[in-house]
Amino acid sequence: MDRLEAMSFLVAAVETGSFSAASRKLNVPLPTVSRKIAELEEHLQARLLVRSTRKLTLTEAGAAYLEHCRPILDQVNEAERAATGEYVKPRGELVVSAPIVFGRLHLLPIINEFLATYPEIKVRLVLTDEVKHLVDDHIDVALRMGELPDSRIVAAPVGTVCHMVCGSPDYFNAHGVPKTPADLAEHDCINCEPVSPGSLWPLAELERKPAPPTPVQARLSVSTAEAAIDSAIAGVGLTSVLSYQIARAVELGQLQLTLRAYEPKPIPVNLIHLGQKPLPLKTKTFMEFVVPRLRAVLLHDKDRLRCGTKAGTMPATKAAVESVDETLHKASAASASARRKQELVD
Repeated sequence: MDRLEAMSFLVAAVETGSFSAASRKLNVPLPTVSRKIAELEEHLQARLLVRSTRKLTLTEAGAAYLEHCRPILDQVNEAERAATGEYVKPRGELVVSAPIVFGRLHLLPIINEFLATYPEIKVRLVLTDEVKHLVDDHIDVALRMGELPDSRIVAAPVGTVCHMVCGSPDYFNAHGVPKTPADLAEHDCINCEPVSPGSLWPLAELERKPAPPTPVQARLSVSTAEAAIDSAIAGVGLTSVLSYQIARAVELGQLQLTLRAYEPKPIPVNLIHLGQKPLPLKTKTFMEFVVPRLRAVLLHDKDRLRCGTKAGTMPATKAAVESVDETLHKASAASASARRKQELVD
């Protein structure tokens, strides 16, 4: 019996919650997973799992054994990375997670550029609005929005985003502009459940002083930000979404912002990793490549949004655009320089 393989099957079954899910994750037949874990239990002369129709439950012996399995498998993976040269040259697979819309709009274009620059690195991009656990879900790098808990993770700040209220020019012309959050009661609203659960919009008092969420009567409720934005552009009503989700529509004049004075505190955005030592070159290279580009993109979003306040339009300044272009140019130059140094070392 291959005990390392059996350990990996056990860990996968516990992490995914079932033998069938583990077989899909490992790309092996279901009977193989069941047989390998049964052989492991026979070898140990101990019951590791209690299997029911709904879930798997670890026994006391299983929990103790699993606690030792994970670091053993991690050490084997580290040894394989070292043997394949991941600590010598940027290569191997990198697993990255990000929120769905942010990942598609901002992170994916940068990853496309990264892959063209580093042909020996493969990326698996997991787009999900669920918070993935870096260790349990085998995530190398994750993009997180919000305050980070104190932990051993290493975070690189890339900017901030904010909840914003917006509507189409036609809607404002027909229905007027709300002056305070209380005025939303007189307006048609489009609620995006993932952004504002329970039709409670995150608005602050003046000068961004904290305040309870503002309840709205939603004429339309949707489950994605894209749907809320499309309906707002169509003039159905006002919606509250995150700044990066509407930056382009605001820049194009399809949407205008309102209640800017009542926007809540900005939400920090970070690119995080576990910070293991030594850090694989694929992770180090990815962070050095992506962080300056994401910072430039989020700065550009802020510039796009400046022109969208309903009180008056303010076109993006030439200096701000040139600043973003210069930042992107410096990031590209730094990556090229690092790549040339690596080639000289090789």
